[in-house]
Amino acid sequence: MKLIYVFDAYCGWSYGFARTMADVAHRHPDLPVEVVSGGLFLGGRRVPIRQFGYLQGANAEITRRTGAPFGEGYERLIADGEFVMDSEAAACGMAALREAGPDRAVRLAALLQEAFYLDGLSLSEVSTYRVVAQRAGLDGDAVEGALDRVSAADDFRRARELGVTGYPTLLASLPSEQVVTLVAGNASADEVERRIGALVS
Repeated sequence: MKLIYVFDAYCGWSYGFARTMADVAHRHPDLPVEVVSGGLFLGGRRVPIRQFGYLQGANAEITRRTGAPFGEGYERLIADGEFVMDSEAAACGMAALREAGPDRAVRLAALLQEAFYLDGLSLSEVSTYRVVAQRAGLDGDAVEGALDRVSAADDFRRARELGVTGYPTLLASLPSEQVVTLVAGNASADEVERRIGALVS
């Protein structure tokens, strides 16, 4: 069995779920985790962040339910209102990080989201990936080089093939090739643990 974690780096609920995902990965170090980027902010949804007026209320609910904090850098972006979230750029960045540290994809996804939701760094800027690489102990030059090669298309195709329409989604791929949804939205690590246990019992 392996886990498939489909998230969007610009999705607040994915950010809130990061702690659960880290706990699950820690509890099951021998269980492979495939991390896939989705496309929440593409096309007509690539607009100034002020147009998503629900964000502050949603963020308060995310903090209430998951404990995830939102940093001053991010709050400044919200207050300014001009920032544009681009899921394609974020997915390319995640692909570059994943190429440089394939065995640390869950941690890299969390660090990428912290760069945005705590520090207010743009996931469209190469400099952000150098910061994340440094925090992860990766070679910044290797990550930057990978950015020139990678594409978001494979991730977006994979998410579509899996039938994922919301983020975060955690799936279990069984030896029978059946794919089972463990989480669609939010759950605690204990809840995920029970669902995994039911599959392997």
